[in-house]
Amino acid sequence: MAHPCLACGACCAHFRVAFHWSEAEPFLGGAVPAELTEKLDPHRLAMRGTQARRPRCVALAGEVGHAACCTIYPRRPSPCRELAPAWEAGAPSPQCDRARAAHGLPPLTPDSWIDPHGPGRSPLPRSA
Repeated sequence: MAHPCLACGACCAHFRVAFHWSEAEPFLGGAVPAELTEKLDPHRLAMRGTQARRPRCVALAGEVGHAACCTIYPRRPSPCRELAPAWEAGAPSPQCDRARAAHGLPPLTPDSWIDPHGPGRSPLPRSA
């Protein structure tokens, strides 16, 4: 069973992704690729493409709702790390639901996380 987010990508094509500039500063331990960002204000950057009228993060590969992935997943900024998919940890996520609805996708349910290879097991560990 594939992780439900790998057939989604809606959050990456719905929200502006803004974060403190230090997340793209290697000298300070930042890992976000600076070339994929743009200045939002003196203290914040945004992922390129997420400020557009129809947002789509430059790091998103694939087609929303079919097969999508973040090309910088291990280096993604804090807003991306903090947006939890609905029901992955047993709780709803209004942000996830809004992004999916904006792309005509149904909300995730607790059953979205049931792995047929093991009762109640998530297809990927929470840290993925």
